[in-house]
Amino acid sequence: MLSRILGAGAALLVMSGVALAQTFPERELLGVVMWGAGGATDTVARAVNPAAEEALGKPIVVLNKSGGAGAISTAYVKAAPADGYTFLYGAENPQLHPVMGVSDIDYSQFYPVNILGRGVAVVTVPAGSKYQTMEDLLQDIKENPGQVKMGSTGPGGLPSTVAALIANATDFEVTAIPFDGEGPGLTAMLGGEVDFMPAGISAAAEQIKAGNMRALAVVDIDPVVTLPDAPPITDALPEMAKYLPWGPFYGVFVRSEVPDDVKQTLVEAFKTAAATEDFQTLMTNRGNVVMNIAGEEAANFLTKWQQVTAWVLQDTGAAKVSPETLGIARPE
Repeated sequence: MLSRILGAGAALLVMSGVALAQTFPERELLGVVMWGAGGATDTVARAVNPAAEEALGKPIVVLNKSGGAGAISTAYVKAAPADGYTFLYGAENPQLHPVMGVSDIDYSQFYPVNILGRGVAVVTVPAGSKYQTMEDLLQDIKENPGQVKMGSTGPGGLPSTVAALIANATDFEVTAIPFDGEGPGLTAMLGGEVDFMPAGISAAAEQIKAGNMRALAVVDIDPVVTLPDAPPITDALPEMAKYLPWGPFYGVFVRSEVPDDVKQTLVEAFKTAAATEDFQTLMTNRGNVVMNIAGEEAANFLTKWQQVTAWVLQDTGAAKVSPETLGIARPE
């Protein structure tokens, strides 16, 4: 009799465990954005968030937690319970934190719920800037090394990486002024604090369309539909073609230790959310390419991106730690 009771109790525990897994989520979730409000990552996160909430059936509280070129928010999510209720709305930055000496945490320690899309970078200046072309900017930097001020988001951020790509093709000694995200940096540029700033098109497009700033070049080998008047950077720097296409990316990440069934629930929710017409339209209008990939496919993308970018930084002398010592293979 006792064995039957124990067996029945064990069965109930197993069934209750299954029931708990099947009911995730039971409460609101927390989506931590690694940059400040108004930047590209924040824009993408808030665009996909409503559809993800609908798919999950629970609200998602969005928390902007900037600082350390994304390292603070990444560490925050890494330290959160591995239950899936806290996830990161992240960009590309953590993939460069180890080589830049910012942090030893990168996306190899997370599970990619969804790589929502990738963007194209653009080199921006205020509308009234003396620089009319990318060639004008490059010439001034060459003639006045260290005198031209560039808006940045810190080591390993998009602006510093674009600067490293350019520096691998021409003289590019500038003074980088860091800000907590692309949004604050672009605002500071419009206020005259810096002369120019590389940024994601998704962060800069509206200001460019409003006539507040201009795009000297898109960091690509072809023009983009969103900014048809902005020439590809290879017009001014043909040597950059070997590094392109390159750009920022945006995704959803949880701790790798989160249970598989919870991961799958999140994967399905964000796959549905990223496929909605509203999200796809916003991404296209802002010059982004929708990817909507997860799991192994997303992990392979992250690995390749890290290899290419880390070794560009190493080859230009911008890396603080050799990718080789970190086990990051040079791309073939």
